[in-house]
Amino acid sequence: MSLLIAFFVSSMVDKVSLSLSKTCAQWPGSLMVRHAHHTHYLLTCTSNRTTMLILALAIVIIVLIYFFNRKKKPVAQCDAPLLKQLLTQHIGFYNNLNDEDKSIFEQRIQTFLNDVRIEGVGLEIGDTDRIMVASSAVIPIFGFKDWTYRNVTNVLLYPDTFNDEFQFEGSESRNIMGMIGSGYMNGQMILSRNALVKGFSKNSGEENTGIHEFVHLLDKADGATDGIPESFLAHEYTEPWVRMMHQEIHKIETGHSDINPYAITNEAEFFAVVSEYFFEKPDQFQNKHPELYAMLSKIFGQDPAE
Repeated sequence: MSLLIAFFVSSMVDKVSLSLSKTCAQWPGSLMVRHAHHTHYLLTCTSNRTTMLILALAIVIIVLIYFFNRKKKPVAQCDAPLLKQLLTQHIGFYNNLNDEDKSIFEQRIQTFLNDVRIEGVGLEIGDTDRIMVASSAVIPIFGFKDWTYRNVTNVLLYPDTFNDEFQFEGSESRNIMGMIGSGYMNGQMILSRNALVKGFSKNSGEENTGIHEFVHLLDKADGATDGIPESFLAHEYTEPWVRMMHQEIHKIETGHSDINPYAITNEAEFFAVVSEYFFEKPDQFQNKHPELYAMLSKIFGQDPAE
C-alpha cells in the first residue's frame, strides 16, 4: 500500500513539474529578454512551481486521508450476549452446531459485520436484520477456515421486492428478491428484507434468499458466475458436476423433481437454488437427491445432514 501511495504522489509531482516546464518553455520572448527580466521570470516560474507542488501534495494527502478514513469507518457489530440470543432465536443452522462450532460461527459473524457495511434503503434496520444478513454469508463458507468475501463491500436492504431499475415502490414489475451487482454496482448486494426474514422463518421450506445470493458470490469468486465454483470444486469433479446439473435440470423441466423450477433459468441459478435446499432441508435433500447432496458436501466442505 505504501509503495502504491509513493508511486501516486511521485506521478502527481512529475505531471505538475512537466506542465510547469512546458509553460516556462513557451513563455513569449523568453529567449530575447534582458537578463534582469529573464531572472525575474525564472524566479516567478520557480515560485509558481513550488506553490503548485505544495498544492498538489496537499490534494493527494487529503484524498488519501478521505479513503483511509472511509475504509476504517467502523461498522456496527453486535454485543456478544445479544448475538447469541438472536442466533438462537432465528438461525436454525447455528442451533444445530456443537458448542465449539457455535463459538466459531459467532466470531465469523462479527468478522463479517466488521468488514461489510449493511444499510437500509427506505427502512430502518436493526440487529436482527444484520445478524440474518451475516448468517446468510457465513453459512455457505463455514466449512472454509479463515475464508472471507472479497467481492462484496455493501449489502443494501430494501423493504420488499424491487425491479431491475432498483425501484421498490409504485411498480408492477417488482419481482426481484435479491441480486449481486456488476459493473458500476460491483461489490454491492441488494436484498429484500421481507425475503431475507422469510428465509429464516420456520415455514421457509427449501428457500433462503440470503444464502442464495451469497452462493452467487462464491460462484463468482473464480471470476465467472456460471454455476461451476472452480475455487471450491476439485478439477476432477467439474465434469461430473456439470453433467449432474444438466440431468437434474431436465428432470425439473419434465416435472420429475421437487427442486424449485427457478433452477432451470441457467447453471448459476441452479447452483444457488440447490444450495438453498442443501442448507435449509439437508436431511430431505440427502434423501431425495443423494448424488447432488454428496457433490454439494464436497463443494462446501460441510455435511449438514449428519
